[in-house]
Amino acid sequence: MKERFFRVLRRGEKEVREVREEAPKPKKKRSIGLIIDGPNILRKEFGIKLEDIIDALERIGKLRVAKVVLNQYAPQGLIEAVVNQGLEPIIVAGDTDVRIAIEAMELIYNSDVEVIALATRDADFLPIVNEAKRRGKETIVIGVEPGFSVALQNAADYVIKMEGKGIDVHEAK
Repeated sequence: MKERFFRVLRRGEKEVREVREEAPKPKKKRSIGLIIDGPNILRKEFGIKLEDIIDALERIGKLRVAKVVLNQYAPQGLIEAVVNQGLEPIIVAGDTDVRIAIEAMELIYNSDVEVIALATRDADFLPIVNEAKRRGKETIVIGVEPGFSVALQNAADYVIKMEGKGIDVHEAK
């Protein structure tokens, strides 16, 4: 079994405590809606696995809706991997940002979804995070360095940083 290490940091804490195979323990399993910005996150150079994203989210709540937005250049193997993980692939011609925004707004106004999770590094989605919070939803952003928007991280309730050696989960107060 592959071991993963999580660093859990509440905003405002100076000390980071290492926690093995644990993330913040939720009071109840909240329903999560996930949108993955495929061209931004699912790149070979990052080596992010869909199952790692799913595992990290399931430590916070129950994944109810999960969609991966891809452009028309996505390889067939990636589309098959998305389907095999039980996620819904959405293929768009051209830029994916508008479709991601539409899908995210649908989740924000879905009363069955309590938490909105966006896997992206793009600061263009900051208004989505802010609108979700205005509507009473908790927010999670999932990203990877380099280029993971600091503004996006600071706006979210949870930040999941995907890294080569594991996953960082940061929780706001």
